[in-house]
Amino acid sequence: MKPKNRLTRRQKKNLFRILLAGGLLAVLEILCLTHTLPDVWYWRLPFFLIPYLAVGFDVLRKSVLGIAHGQLLDENFLMSIATIGALAIGEYPEAVFVMLFYQVGELFQNIAVGRSRNSITELMEICPETARVERNGEEQEIDPGEVAVGEIIVIRPGEKIPLDGVIVEGNSALDTRSLTGESLPRDVAPGDEVISGCLNGEGLLRVRVTKPFADSTVSKILELVENSTAAKSRAEGMVTKFARVYTPVVVGLAALIALVPAIVHWISPATLPDAMGMVKTALIFLVVSCPCALVISVPLSYFAGIGSASKRGILIKGANDLESLAKVDTIAFDKTGTLTEGSFQVSGVYPVGMSEDQLLLLAAAAEQHSNHPVARSIVAAAPKNGLIVVENLEEIPGHGMRAMTEGKVLLVGNARLLIREGVSLPNDQSKTMGTVVFLALDGIFCGTIVVSDVCKPEAAGSIRDLRALGVRRTVMLSGDREPTAKAVCEALGLDEYRADLLPGDKVAAAEALLAEKQGTFVYVGDGTNDAPVLARADVGVAMGAFGSDAAIEAADVVLMDDSLARLPILLKLARKTRRIVVQNIVFAISVKIAFLVFNLFFPNLWLATFADVGVAVLAILNASRAGR
Repeated sequence: MKPKNRLTRRQKKNLFRILLAGGLLAVLEILCLTHTLPDVWYWRLPFFLIPYLAVGFDVLRKSVLGIAHGQLLDENFLMSIATIGALAIGEYPEAVFVMLFYQVGELFQNIAVGRSRNSITELMEICPETARVERNGEEQEIDPGEVAVGEIIVIRPGEKIPLDGVIVEGNSALDTRSLTGESLPRDVAPGDEVISGCLNGEGLLRVRVTKPFADSTVSKILELVENSTAAKSRAEGMVTKFARVYTPVVVGLAALIALVPAIVHWISPATLPDAMGMVKTALIFLVVSCPCALVISVPLSYFAGIGSASKRGILIKGANDLESLAKVDTIAFDKTGTLTEGSFQVSGVYPVGMSEDQLLLLAAAAEQHSNHPVARSIVAAAPKNGLIVVENLEEIPGHGMRAMTEGKVLLVGNARLLIREGVSLPNDQSKTMGTVVFLALDGIFCGTIVVSDVCKPEAAGSIRDLRALGVRRTVMLSGDREPTAKAVCEALGLDEYRADLLPGDKVAAAEALLAEKQGTFVYVGDGTNDAPVLARADVGVAMGAFGSDAAIEAADVVLMDDSLARLPILLKLARKTRRIVVQNIVFAISVKIAFLVFNLFFPNLWLATFADVGVAVLAILNASRAGR
């Protein structure tokens, strides 16, 4: 990995040229002031051409190549014609200084872009070049793309995981900073899923591959990163179109200013206008009007913002998405896996005539051989000692389990099971959100166990932060039943919810929210069924760590650690980037207009250079703040 914030070889070369030209210009100015260098053009011009060509040769070359390829009116052409014109009218120091200052601005731009690019290109190094796979009883190092699903790969301590899979042997802690921005390591054990790109800690891991390399997490990330700046923002596109119209108009006006003496003399032959002064004014007009500050700083601001987001485990596919996020009005959320953990846990135990442990032991005895998520969560929550022995275990489809224990009939299931068996239930059956499991022993109601999908610990705080940032409306779109959806909505402080939604219903609900929005509509989801809504929203945000491939593909933004706490950070970053863009546009246009007016009365090439390159440098420095 390249060291951060160090100059590249090309940047060092440009810096040397700038220092060399600056030193020669200073020496020549001293020689001119002391009259050591004769004040005649055939003496001074050759000497001043040395620093001019040293610092400006590549600009002249790009200008010629641009003309050859039909790109006539770019910044290289403007700087070339302005400085050559200055040399032609005898303003030798000004010509060298304009080119020198322009190259200083270009160097600042390259350094700023390079530093912004570092945070993105670092992600390109998250994938190891080889994978160590077990074949025929021995380890072989091969390209990750050649490893088949189901094969076992070995990851030694300190190595990066090349492919997604499930641990079959070994315990370790994974460093996920390059993917999620999370500083704390994640402990893993056999049975846990691991994703490619993570750095293995001190343990040796054997992992069964579950996805081919083309579909792995790291491959998807690299694809996102490579295309992250392909889509231009509306502001960036506006500036590009503006420059295409603006530059020819400026060149035309400058030509008209230069021709004013001839026009005046043609109208009034007795008039002797200052032809040389008007040419100088036209050249200064060209220098001042060059749109470098806008053309460079606006895309750089978005590039820096995207880079800053990637440092925090947030991948943004395009500058237009970052711009849209600065104006968020409504955010809709999927429930399972987005607002909640997506895994069932016992959230409430309500016994009647016995202890909580006894109720859990009875339920676990009946559910211990079931693979249903609700059953597994009950078995996990039950005490490990004192298990109750059951006989004649029978599963009643759609109802639950029936068994015998110590000669008594044990029923564990939904309310329909107990009603079918003639057990009377209490009137109040609603304890809390989630799935309610009813128990009865020998015809007597024993209590209920509530199993629910637990809300993510950061969800409620993130919703509060979003509201504090001015998000007007937060909505949950869920396929769960009304009571569960309502309980989650109230627990997290959401404004509204829609329940019992099929995938098609979610799209219809999103369309209705889109019609009522006052700014940008954002949808946050993780499942395959969320993909249509993610694609339809103004900005779709997908959970990247364990979200479905379809959701990641359809989304515009990916949260690599699945944490909703990234959302407020994303909105703050988008708004900061937009503020910087607006600041640069207003600043650049205001200064240029002021200097254009000033130039008409007090033409000065040195001040004109500051109005062009100086403004560009200040705008670039300001744009770089988006990356911090």
